[in-house]
Amino acid sequence: MYFHICKHMAYSPGAQLEVTLRAIVCEKPFDLRMDSRTDPPRNPGEVLIRIRRVGLCGTDYHIYAGMHPYLEYPRVIGHELAGEVVEAASLSAFRPGQLVTVNPYLSCGKCIACRKERQNCCASLRVLGVHTDGGMCDFLAVPEHSVVDATGLSFDQAAMVEFLSIGAHAVRRASLRNTDGVLVVGAGPIGIAVALFARFAGAAVTLMDISRSRLDYARTRLDQQSIVGVSESAKRELSEITHGEMFDCVFDATGSITAMRAGLDYVAHGGKYVLVSVVKDELSFPDPEFHKRETTLLASRNALREDFEQVIQHIERGRIATQALHTHSFPATDAQQRIPELFAEKASVLKAIVTF
Repeated sequence: MYFHICKHMAYSPGAQLEVTLRAIVCEKPFDLRMDSRTDPPRNPGEVLIRIRRVGLCGTDYHIYAGMHPYLEYPRVIGHELAGEVVEAASLSAFRPGQLVTVNPYLSCGKCIACRKERQNCCASLRVLGVHTDGGMCDFLAVPEHSVVDATGLSFDQAAMVEFLSIGAHAVRRASLRNTDGVLVVGAGPIGIAVALFARFAGAAVTLMDISRSRLDYARTRLDQQSIVGVSESAKRELSEITHGEMFDCVFDATGSITAMRAGLDYVAHGGKYVLVSVVKDELSFPDPEFHKRETTLLASRNALREDFEQVIQHIERGRIATQALHTHSFPATDAQQRIPELFAEKASVLKAIVTF
């Protein structure tokens, strides 16, 4: 199959796109294909973007494995996006050639959550790459309010803004104090993002994971000094770190129902438990344990524009080691082969980025 995209190199506003475009589609669990798509229309209020980078995240792996609770197949995957503006309305804040990322959480603007400026949990939320086709394709048209200026970043950095924003949002939800002891369970991309922003908030952070290689990478490349592996002695180690009091705030970023159920044991009396993971299973806790701590239980879903802007500022200031976060790259033409391979070895993958 051949895909002719060279005309887009010299695309000008108002021109008609009449070439075949690529899209990476998950047809069903464990079935990826490269598809051809028609030209994307730019409706009023939308910005047409040429996609240049797409980050892979746990959501994409869950879709590939048939584990995502909100998805219908087939689906063009991809929501961690970086690209260049191709066309926008004449009065738009965006101009052709501008480097942008995309907030992939498409909200209705009318529901109770949106009226409270919590568009990340809109009652009618549609997420690119989940509820509607995503950005693992050559061109994508999205509402202008979803486009975020990323001028000053590289394409690779811009593709990492979304997952870092998930961590930034979770930390804002927790309202951490600089005296807090924090445990982050799960050292994948989201857990690492949570740990980074908890440290920016001044908290003392411990990172726990089942993968020793992930923990060692976080220690040696991301300056995460307090690490604990999942083992029979883990609870004792965590107790020693906190002098028997456990943690003011525990974040779960594992995607494991077993880990989510166990996390309450690590919360201090008067502490908070923040669930960043989403799983299909029902979640339950022993009520006596939950009540005696007077635990605050929080869900953290997605991110808001202000989280995106906060992340971009941190990257611009050199506070986030984006080169260390970015561990794998491959061209879109290799996606059918590489995504299954990365899924199989995901314990050694932090952030993989697809190049268009």
